Amino acid sequence: MIVKTLALVGGMFGAASLSQFPEFTQQYMQRLGGQIDALSLVIQDFDASAQKADMTRDEALASMGGTVFLENRRTDMRNTISRHSILSNDLASLTDASPLARVSMPHRLRDLDLVRATYDTFRPALPFTLEGAVSAGIGFAAGWAIIKVLFYGLLWPFRRRRVARL
Repeated sequence: MIVKTLALVGGMFGAASLSQFPEFTQQYMQRLGGQIDALSLVIQDFDASAQKADMTRDEALASMGGTVFLENRRTDMRNTISRHSILSNDLASLTDASPLARVSMPHRLRDLDLVRATYDTFRPALPFTLEGAVSAGIGFAAGWAIIKVLFYGLLWPFRRRRVARL
């Protein structure tokens, strides 16, 4: 009996937890889009500087050398371009997938900094917060009262009248 109860509790916990994955991925995708936008600005700025010097992006990257600072900057820029490409592919895959299909795509949530930031501000879609539980309780009570009043009003003409017995 205790095993069945614990299994039921475990199943309910698992269901409640995994039911949040679609909302989590939605919030992650919003942050991911913002991150891609920020990286795009950096890359566009770099490309504009390269164009002003009559260079392609690759030529500009190749010319960055000779000092430790420029070598580090070249490495940083290559990492930024690579990260932009990876994150853009992840966002495209997540965007093209349905919320249900995203359940099979946790590997597309690969930016651990973004996952942590999303988790830190994550608000569950179900009322697992105090304000959500209070709102759900008020909604339940209001819905219950409205239905009760409606049915009482609709059924009132059909109620039997009690006759006093002597």
